[in-house]
Amino acid sequence: MTEQEIKALVAKQRTYFQTGATLPVRTRIQALRRLYTAIRENEKEIHDALRNDLGKSNFESYMCETGLVLEEISYMVKHIQRFSREKRVHTPLAQFHSRSYQKPSPYGVVLIMSPWNYPFMLTLSPLVDALAAGNTAVVKPSAYSPHTSDVILHILSQCFDPQYVAVVTGGRAENTCLLREHFDYIFFTGSQAVGKEVMRNAAEHLTPVTLELGGKSPCIVDQTANIPLAAKRIVFGKYLNCGQTCVAPDYIYCHRSVKDQLIKEVQKQIQKQYGSQPLDNPDYGKIINEKHFDRILGLIDKAKLVQGGRSDRETLRIEPTVLDHVTFSDAVMQEEIFGPIMPILVFDNLDDVIRTINGMPHPLALYFFTSDKQAAKKVTSRCGFGGGCINDTIIHLATAEMGFGGFGESGMGAYHGKIGFDTFSHYKSIVDKKTWLDLPMRYQPYQKLHEKMVRFFLK
Repeated sequence: MTEQEIKALVAKQRTYFQTGATLPVRTRIQALRRLYTAIRENEKEIHDALRNDLGKSNFESYMCETGLVLEEISYMVKHIQRFSREKRVHTPLAQFHSRSYQKPSPYGVVLIMSPWNYPFMLTLSPLVDALAAGNTAVVKPSAYSPHTSDVILHILSQCFDPQYVAVVTGGRAENTCLLREHFDYIFFTGSQAVGKEVMRNAAEHLTPVTLELGGKSPCIVDQTANIPLAAKRIVFGKYLNCGQTCVAPDYIYCHRSVKDQLIKEVQKQIQKQYGSQPLDNPDYGKIINEKHFDRILGLIDKAKLVQGGRSDRETLRIEPTVLDHVTFSDAVMQEEIFGPIMPILVFDNLDDVIRTINGMPHPLALYFFTSDKQAAKKVTSRCGFGGGCINDTIIHLATAEMGFGGFGESGMGAYHGKIGFDTFSHYKSIVDKKTWLDLPMRYQPYQKLHEKMVRFFLK
C-alpha cells in the first residue's frame, strides 16, 4: 500500500468515526460477534498459516492463539454493557447541586502493530479491546509471518468495511508511512528498538501509546522449590513456540544447592515433552527465519552445553538447549534470547538476586519457584517487572481478569479484559450542574463572607 493510499485510509476511518457509527454498544457487540464467527469458520486456515510460519501444531495454535482470542471476544461481549456505562462519582459539597460522572469514550482511529511470534493472537486480542471500546482500527501485522497476515487480511476484510477495520500488509516502508500519520492511539507489540521508533513518531502528534516489548525475564528457583514440578513447568514455558515467546523464562537463576538436581530434572522433562529427537517432533515449532536462526546459534557456547544444541537449517529448528556455568558476562546474557536456549546461573543469597535483577532493565515477566511464602512476598514486592507467576510460568497472561503489560524497558500500558477496554478508552470527567441554584461566592467582587464560605467548603 502506498503512502497516499495509507493517508486516504486513515482519513476515511476518521470521517467514519466522527459519524458516531461505532459508539452504540449494540454495534460493538455485533462487530465482535461477526469476528467470533469468522474465526471459528476459518480456524483450519488460521492453524495452517501458523504451521507454515512458525511450525506450530494445531493444539498449540488453539491453546496459545485462536482460543485466547475467542476467549477475549466472549469476555468482552459479556461485559461490554457494564464497561461502557457512565460511572457516577461523589460530588463535593462545594459543587452542590450537581451530578459528577466519568464517561468512557473511544479515542478514535487507532493503529495496532503486531509481531510475528504470536501473529494471530497479538494482532486480534488488542483489536478486540479496541473495537469493544468503540474505536476504528488500522491493523499492521508482521511481514515475517506472511501466511498468518494473509489469513488476518481475509478474515477482517470478510467482517468489516475498511473504514471501520482495515489491514495494511507489507514491511518497513508501510510501517514508516503508518507511523507518519496522525492516529489517536497506537498499540505496538515488538522489540525495544522498534518501540523507541514508535514513540519518537507518536511524539510528533502527541499520540498516546501502549508498548508491549520484552526483555530478559528471570526465573528464580530457590532451595525450597519442588524441583521436579519446577522443571516440568519451566521446560513448558521456555520451549513453547520454540522459545519465541516474549514472556518465556529467559534465564534460570537457581540456588547453588539445587542446581544439579534441577538440570537433571530439566533433561528428563525435555525428553518427556519433546522426545529423544526433538528435531523430528512434528509438534515442536521452528525459528521464524534464517536470520534469527543464525543469531540464536551464535549464543550457544558449546563449552557450557549440557543438553541439546543440535540444529537443522533446512527446517529452521534448534533443539531445546541447556547451558550450565553461565555468568552475566556471557554472550547469551547480553540480549533477549528469544529462542530455545536455557542458560542456568546460580546464587547463594536471595538478597543478591533481588539486587542483581533490579540493577538490570526491568523485565516483562518474573517467575519464582519456592515453597517459602515470605520469600515469594519479598521478591514480588521488591523486584520491578511487568507480571509473572509463583511456581509456574507464562500462564499469568491467559486471563481476562488481569491486565498484561510491561514496566520500564519492557513496555508501558496493559491490556486484556477490563484493562484492555480502559486502554482504548478516554474517561471524560463531567459535572452536570443544575440551574436552579447559583451560589454567589465564586464571583467577583469578593467579600469577607464569601471567603469564609470558601474556606468552609474547601478544607
